[in-house]
Amino acid sequence: MPDYKAPLRDMRFVLNEVLDLDGHYASLGLEDINSELLNAFLEEGAKFSENELAPLNRSGDEEGCGFDNGVVTTPKGFKEAYSKYVEGGWPAMGGDPEFGGQGLPGSAGIAISEMTGSANWSWSMYPGLSHGAVATIEEHGTDEQKNGYLPKLTSGEWTGTMCLTEPSCGSDLGILKSKAEPNADGSYSITGTKIFISAGEHDMAENIIHIVLARLPGAPKGTKGISLFIVPKFLTDGNGGVGERNAVTCGSIEHKMGIKASATCVMNFDGATGYLIGPENKGLNCMFTFMNFARLGTAIQGVAHAEIGFQGGLTYAKDRLAMRSLSGPKNPEGPADPIIVHPDVRRMLLTSKSFAEGGRALVYLCAQLGDKVKLEKDEAARKEADDLMALLTPIAKAFVTEAGLEAANHGVQIYGGHGFIREWGMEQNVRDARISTLYEGTTGIQALDLLGRKVMMTQGQALRNFTKIVHQFCEANGDNADLKEFLEPLAGYNKEWGELTQAIGMQAMQNPEYVGAASVDYLMYSGYVTLAYLWARMASVAHAALESGAGDEDFYKAKISTARFYFKRILPRVAGHKGAIEGGLDCMMDLDAEHFAF
Repeated sequence: MPDYKAPLRDMRFVLNEVLDLDGHYASLGLEDINSELLNAFLEEGAKFSENELAPLNRSGDEEGCGFDNGVVTTPKGFKEAYSKYVEGGWPAMGGDPEFGGQGLPGSAGIAISEMTGSANWSWSMYPGLSHGAVATIEEHGTDEQKNGYLPKLTSGEWTGTMCLTEPSCGSDLGILKSKAEPNADGSYSITGTKIFISAGEHDMAENIIHIVLARLPGAPKGTKGISLFIVPKFLTDGNGGVGERNAVTCGSIEHKMGIKASATCVMNFDGATGYLIGPENKGLNCMFTFMNFARLGTAIQGVAHAEIGFQGGLTYAKDRLAMRSLSGPKNPEGPADPIIVHPDVRRMLLTSKSFAEGGRALVYLCAQLGDKVKLEKDEAARKEADDLMALLTPIAKAFVTEAGLEAANHGVQIYGGHGFIREWGMEQNVRDARISTLYEGTTGIQALDLLGRKVMMTQGQALRNFTKIVHQFCEANGDNADLKEFLEPLAGYNKEWGELTQAIGMQAMQNPEYVGAASVDYLMYSGYVTLAYLWARMASVAHAALESGAGDEDFYKAKISTARFYFKRILPRVAGHKGAIEGGLDCMMDLDAEHFAF
């Protein structure tokens, strides 16, 4: 199993040099938060991830979770690591100081989330959804609910879940069946079964707060009749502690392809006591607070698996000897050359590196936009950030996880037959990565959200807001000869992106099914161009640093080389996606369902 090393230099590059978090925080009136403070957090986060979590990754995968009559036991060491996590104050980083939090903006903790996830994704899922539960209660809960739940959720003493999916419905929440009957005391009795509930039951915290979608009596059909509820595992005792056990139990845990140390639970609500969050029948609107948080968290998973695929592949490629370089021996004293000299191995390594570092830039940018949505005082600037984040979130969730899965597969391929063997860790990375393209909305669902809701329903305005930013970047740097190799293709694809969108819109006016036919290729096209913009920005920063004599020349030169690889070997993939979109709808729909045959 390769040792995980937190890529602190690249994290600092993105946060401080590309995104200028010092200037960003100053613009939001957060003068007490700066890069020096964040660097201290990064150093400690790296120690915790490398020393506490990474050693549990393989053992957790092999042991998995135990289940006995509703009780879930996490693998050896998980509970102790979580206790250290809570003692270190990590869950409270972004929490409201009113409830015991440290008050740091979301972008301050994004790199910590990446590190814990890269070191041990299964473990990171236990505290991961708690942040979404906190955000949902903060935004939509009553003062009583905030005071009753946020202090313990913020500290990490309690954890949270998101309960949407049911046996009869996944992404189509309009047909969910869970019911909520009002009680005389203002609470509700929640009845129903939820499946695929991450960390729905475990032994790491004293209470679990479930955020649950259910229907009230007489509610409208479909998504307009869904309400949202807080359903704790243990009811509170009125003094901030746990009281009697609620009527919510874990019926079983799933036996999965990957993330085996994360308990994925079937949760049974048998008249469990719940409390309404937000207005009646507006639960899905409130739940989007949680869902969008979870989607960005899943994008981090794509970065994590790309990073692990790259790190493991690089270590092996430097050590493994096989064949000679076609241009002559590079290790003449040895029996063969290290495989890193071979172009195809470099192709896989650079693909993984470009996805990990490009995905990191995109996810961190989304976190920065999230800061503006929450803290920006200027209404117009806040709306601009909100609209841009809405466009980029499905791209980050779906494209970055698809790229992360590809990079994880490259990690196996670089090892050859050894990659297929458990002890090297690369096959686990693939198994763990596979879920990322599925939960929190599959790639297809995210693609429909991007093209159908974010682009078409805004008549393309959401896209134009972003392509304008890309255009302005190209214009502002047009005289920079060092960037010509990046700016010319970027400007061309940016223009083509708008033209392609318009063409899809014209086809969709004739048949709305065309949106579904085009959506996934459109999302992938959008992802490649979005990362191209970020790679051009990173190349610009790297060139400027070299010209200023900032030092660390090897790092900046590597950044430019990776950007060049991305533009020459990865970005051309957009032509295939454009061609597929232009292939149209008919070839997908001509064959009648009954004529599909084995």
